[in-house]
Amino acid sequence: MVLISFSASATVTPFGRKENNFHLKQIPKFLASNLPIFGSRFSDSNRMGRRRFCSLASNSMEGNRGVVATSDGETPLPLYTWPDKQKPRICILGGGFGGLYTALRLESLVWSDDKKPQVVLVDQSDRFVFKPMLYELLSGEVDTWEIAPRFVDLLANTSVQFVQDRVKFLQPSDHLEKNGSTRLSCGGTVQLESGQCIEYDWLVLALGAEPKLDLVPGAAEFALPFSTLEDAWKVDKRLKSLEREKFGAPPGNREAAMKVLSSRNVQLYLGYFVSCIRKADKFENSDQLISNLKGKDTVVEQPHGGYILELQPAERGVQSQILEADLILWTVGSKPLLPEAEPYVFPVNGRGQAETDETLRVKGHPRVFAIGDSAALRDSSGRILPATAQVAFQQADFAGWNIWAAINDRPLLPFRFQNLGEMMTLGRNDAAITPSFIEGLTLDGPIGHAARKIAYLIRLPTDEHKVKVGISWFTKSAIESIASFQSTVTKVLSGS
Repeated sequence: MVLISFSASATVTPFGRKENNFHLKQIPKFLASNLPIFGSRFSDSNRMGRRRFCSLASNSMEGNRGVVATSDGETPLPLYTWPDKQKPRICILGGGFGGLYTALRLESLVWSDDKKPQVVLVDQSDRFVFKPMLYELLSGEVDTWEIAPRFVDLLANTSVQFVQDRVKFLQPSDHLEKNGSTRLSCGGTVQLESGQCIEYDWLVLALGAEPKLDLVPGAAEFALPFSTLEDAWKVDKRLKSLEREKFGAPPGNREAAMKVLSSRNVQLYLGYFVSCIRKADKFENSDQLISNLKGKDTVVEQPHGGYILELQPAERGVQSQILEADLILWTVGSKPLLPEAEPYVFPVNGRGQAETDETLRVKGHPRVFAIGDSAALRDSSGRILPATAQVAFQQADFAGWNIWAAINDRPLLPFRFQNLGEMMTLGRNDAAITPSFIEGLTLDGPIGHAARKIAYLIRLPTDEHKVKVGISWFTKSAIESIASFQSTVTKVLSGS
């Protein structure tokens, strides 16, 4: 039997002046009240030293877009070429739920010909990943193309341009003029790791987060994060390797192993925190394991795998635990991926998230929006909104609208999060869904599984992709149903 340990946290944690006609599809899906545009002036500060950065010499709305040089007189950096020299330029950093859905929202809005913005989406990966269904990739319920389509395919029928690259450095230059207008020659530049610079008028920070592996000693060395498509591939490869070690190589044994694993109950250790992760071969016996813990009461599980987890109680009345596992998946915490920024450093909280106002603009930067894991936005009770997919999805809707409003001299809307409920997968053909709009209702089992997949199907990025995935899932379900029916008939006829 392959033992897997999941470490998880217990806490869930204006350019032109013309007026455009309103259209119903322009109104955000989540209703909110109007809020005027605010901003603040920043004084210049020279803290760049010898750091290499982009400097600009251009007027954004006319003529050449800019000449880019470096602070130390090196060879000028290549500048991203925008198709039009007059229309607003929007750069979106990060292609997750926040970034991609903001780009698609901007594409869906109605623009006048002279104000329709040019949008570029930057992400280090070539694929969008629907993370809530990453587990189903391991269980074989979904295919990679279904939950991780390529950006070029998703954006093929849009005017959004995609650049695969990593963000290295930000140089925002947005500030308010004396007359209170936000008409600037340029909002700033983004330097990519490839050396290319993108000059923008509006910036959206939606870079997401990466696993925080420095919370527990040994986590970075021995635990596998489970957050990206690459992470899922690594875990799947490791699982297959463990299955070969434990059960041999014949394909039939894989099915046998799955039956064994499915017949075992998953053990939950609640009320604990992981104090250490280490290699099992560092200890000779269980007595030595106990002596290394600073608690009086300790329960030691019999060793089965190659890693040891030391669990300490987080509440009274719980004993310390020592567990051994073959594979450890790390889902405890995350840290935002905000890059360095000069000359105005974005205001961030203790977790490294950019502080925003109600309209999702970074405080002090009227041309910069931050959403998803990159943003620290508080709800009505003062608590920071959780870094979940539905928060990022809703923020993307508002960010797209507010950029439209700012460009068209309309009032911006304050973001209001609406909790739509919770969903979780409990294994193949088993899930639970609790909608917030029906108090006390929970759908579980096969019905919950079907409801969850339908809900996620609706949330997929584009209509074309929804249709393709919907057909694929329906076909798979039909094949599985037919196979199950045939198996039942065979058993009945054979008398078994």
